[in-house]
Amino acid sequence: MKTSRIIAGAAAGLALAGGAAAQAPLEIADLFEISQAGSAVLSPDGGHIAYTLSDPRNVVEGEENGPPDVHLWIGEAGGGARSYVSGHISVSDIAWRPGAGTVTFTAKRGDDEHSALYEIDPTGGEAVRLFAHDTAISGYVWGPQGETLYFVAKAEEDEEPYTDQGFNARVYEEDVEPAHLWTVQPEAGTEPEAEQVELDGHVSALSMSHSGDLIAVAIAPTPLIDDHYMNRRWHVVDTQSGEIRSTLETEGKTGGVSFSPDDRHLALIAGADRHDPTAGTLAIADVRSGEFALVARAAEQHIQDMAWIDDESVLALAHVGTASALVTYTLDGEETARSVQDDVVLRSLDGQAGASRFAATADAPTHPREAFFVSADGALERVHNHNEFLSARTLGDQQVFRFEARDGVEIEGVLITPPGDAPRGGWPLILTVHGGPEAHDSNGWLTNYSDPGHIGAGDGYAVFYPNYRGSTGRGEAFAKAHQNDYAGTEFNDLVDGVDALVEAGIVNRDRVGITGGSYGGYASMWGATALTEHFAASVAFVGISDQISKFLTTDIPNEAYLVHSREWPWEDWQNLLERSPIFHAGDSQTPTLILHGEDDTRVYPGQSLELYRSLKLRSDAPVRLIFYPGEGHGNRKAAAQFDYAHRMMRWFDHYLQGEGGEPPASDLPFSELIESGEDSD
Repeated sequence: MKTSRIIAGAAAGLALAGGAAAQAPLEIADLFEISQAGSAVLSPDGGHIAYTLSDPRNVVEGEENGPPDVHLWIGEAGGGARSYVSGHISVSDIAWRPGAGTVTFTAKRGDDEHSALYEIDPTGGEAVRLFAHDTAISGYVWGPQGETLYFVAKAEEDEEPYTDQGFNARVYEEDVEPAHLWTVQPEAGTEPEAEQVELDGHVSALSMSHSGDLIAVAIAPTPLIDDHYMNRRWHVVDTQSGEIRSTLETEGKTGGVSFSPDDRHLALIAGADRHDPTAGTLAIADVRSGEFALVARAAEQHIQDMAWIDDESVLALAHVGTASALVTYTLDGEETARSVQDDVVLRSLDGQAGASRFAATADAPTHPREAFFVSADGALERVHNHNEFLSARTLGDQQVFRFEARDGVEIEGVLITPPGDAPRGGWPLILTVHGGPEAHDSNGWLTNYSDPGHIGAGDGYAVFYPNYRGSTGRGEAFAKAHQNDYAGTEFNDLVDGVDALVEAGIVNRDRVGITGGSYGGYASMWGATALTEHFAASVAFVGISDQISKFLTTDIPNEAYLVHSREWPWEDWQNLLERSPIFHAGDSQTPTLILHGEDDTRVYPGQSLELYRSLKLRSDAPVRLIFYPGEGHGNRKAAAQFDYAHRMMRWFDHYLQGEGGEPPASDLPFSELIESGEDSD
């Protein structure tokens, strides 16, 4: 029925040939030693990159629980990098201050009540607070001379009377304050007053013109996330008068923008139309009129980022399937150059027109995200290796696996297996399904607390990441292919992928597990119920079990309607009910572990409770429900991540490689895990 093929690519295990046999596999405890680069910005002279580095709290080694610390590093071309701001801090919004040679960033330090603006000189000295507003600064840009600061912040809220007497009722979706555009000329040691620029709506992002005469401002009608997704538009504002000169009337989702060197055009990333699931198409707009044209709309790619090369050309970072490429386009949309990356996956791009190179972040099958210098032709220079200890770990073999679905459509994904040949009968499989579904898995670093990756390979599993229909990276039509078909062809692709791996002799059909978060959690719940005969175990994270109640409790109902369901629930209640895992719960034979953050607003925690109760009442299949207090749509704090990873792997070990039957113990052996720093059996 289907054909499959493995595409030659980076095989992580082979990169360690010679000493791999004596090395230890990657373990859960190792995740809390892995640092990853975040945003990276190029200095005006092109010789340095300032970048953020995410450093997890290592609870195994006794560090205080919390979200990852985010530090500031600066690297130079041809000569390494060093830390400038570290400790228990979260640095964000890094930028080079024009004309000063300094780096600015936002952080909450010391006695700060809110996130404030700081400045540090790379040639020496400590970071100093440059400006603090009455509320948190959530984004900013500098004027071209580095004297005027434009920033995003909310207005100071008045103290509510009687709150100290317990009157603290919250009016849902009304007790939300918009953020505004402000301007100030900051100077260390002073406390100047900022002036608000009067614009209607909620401001969320900024981009400065090169002359300083204009600023692009992203505005949504309200601060609600649904408006941010579907109704945010870019406006070109006169910095002197505060008047809107033009508006980019895009139809759907919007990403970032950037002025051309002559300030005549804006490059932007946007949805192709109102129903495009993602902002992934490049567009070129006329600054004066706001009129724009989409570039290469039909291309099977997803534009991640862009930077101007000169007045006439833009360098776009495109994700093409599981790979990445740098593509040069002219103002009229002509593609003049394309450089495909074979060894790494580029994630971001930053630079100034006329520069010979750009700043980028990238990862690979053998290493997490790092900062790089990159030229337009794709030549890379890594700034620093932040995870040298990985050279002492045996990683799995990683490659792209493509197969033909039952209706003839080619689907691809990333496959990680233990080093060497598959055993007779194949490896047990953990099918790992990404969320969205408007997202995709690239052939880069794919291991974290909720994605087994190399940890699974080290435990003897094949781990497959399918880019099923609805995924990005293959153009607008492929991303829309799941619409008005919840759990239809999109999840048929998952089963067809498993079949192809079985037919290729890679995996054991009787030992297949499924996991994922959000939409991947929906897939995992669907796999445990409607597709129960295909899966011997399921681990579902912040997933959707009831499409009707999910629609009516999520904070993005309009987004769900416009780019996913294309029908309101009341237009066909029965259809949505039948596309819900709870409808099929009585058929389940799959042991299911369900996990959810108690503060999730995207997928209400009741979704997990509904499936748990449905399975308990209607099925004899083993089921367990875990709630994480203080966590939302994904676990941010180290202890919750540590707990999740161990519960996930223990569930799969028990049902795919162990005795099965009744679930493993409900508690984790923390004394053993924390004190030894080793994985449990």
